[in-house]
Amino acid sequence: MTHAWLITGPPGSGRSIAALRFAAALQCTSAAEDGGPGCGQCRACTTTMAGTHADVRRVIPEGLSIGVDEMRAIVQTASRRPTTGNWQIVVVEDADRLTEGAANALLKVVEEPPPSTVFLLCAPSVDPEDIAVTLRSRCRHVALVTPSTESIAQVLIDSDGLSADTASWAASVSGGHVGRARRLATDPEARERRERALSLVRDAATPARAYAAAEELVAAAETEATVLTADRAEAENEELRTALGAGGTGKGTAGAMRGATGAIKDLERRQKSRQTRASRDALDRALIDLATYFRDALVVSAQAGEVRANHPDMAERVTALAAHAPPERLLRCIEAVLECREALAVNVKPKFAVDAMVATIGVELKTERD
Repeated sequence: MTHAWLITGPPGSGRSIAALRFAAALQCTSAAEDGGPGCGQCRACTTTMAGTHADVRRVIPEGLSIGVDEMRAIVQTASRRPTTGNWQIVVVEDADRLTEGAANALLKVVEEPPPSTVFLLCAPSVDPEDIAVTLRSRCRHVALVTPSTESIAQVLIDSDGLSADTASWAASVSGGHVGRARRLATDPEARERRERALSLVRDAATPARAYAAAEELVAAAETEATVLTADRAEAENEELRTALGAGGTGKGTAGAMRGATGAIKDLERRQKSRQTRASRDALDRALIDLATYFRDALVVSAQAGEVRANHPDMAERVTALAAHAPPERLLRCIEAVLECREALAVNVKPKFAVDAMVATIGVELKTERD
């Protein structure tokens, strides 16, 4: 049995789900004739998929990265013998977010794994920027591909009960991401955010609107992050208040609350980090929409033939953009969006990165095709 696996695939390919189901199959207690391994019905399978199995740990980065202290704690726990399952399993989602120190801490145990421990790492690709070469070389690699539009639509129809028209539209504009397709199909605000992001193409070429549109894009990402993290933050705050005896009147209560300053600050730090990550992820989704919009225009402008569009519902606007800007200018717009994503990846402030992108796009689009 291989003790370290690397599951790669683009966002939306289902790499995290594949890792979790693999973990369920490893823990499955059903006999082969009853559907095992991976029957999906036994207690081991259901608790693994629900995230409550005692011997399956999911490492999901709350902030922008997975730090060395967190990884060392996970490695120490994973080195123990399983308590109820067949294996101790560690699923590291977004292994591309491991810091160098965290990757080195994980590497040490992957090189000499405990006999009953399995590591399942998830990353976008085997590129050294996504996963350390040393880690990659010690893992068995499983590569996933982007699901087809038809497959995504069928999932939405079967799992969410959506109409064929709605499912097909959402799948066609999701970029191969099942979760994104589901949000677009069911959440009017998600559809509005997409429309707002794509309208930046028009606004960038209008000096009076360009930077206001850039600010709106950043603000929309921050608002989305606040909404996504608010419920969890409130639950954590309430849990901490209860643990610290908030509202109590007994002897020593005031002293206990004064001594809890460290715990409160630690929680606030983690919540801020989580919200920052959610905001960056939301902004990145908008930037991907922008890049693929310019890509669609480039395909039309270059007369590239029968290439599937990323935004088929925007065909008229895309054609107008292709008629307005030559291929080289559209390509420069794509590069500007990608440069913005790279800047955000190295923690450039979103406002500065987006403003620079908008300035470049504005220059490229203000002159019509000769």
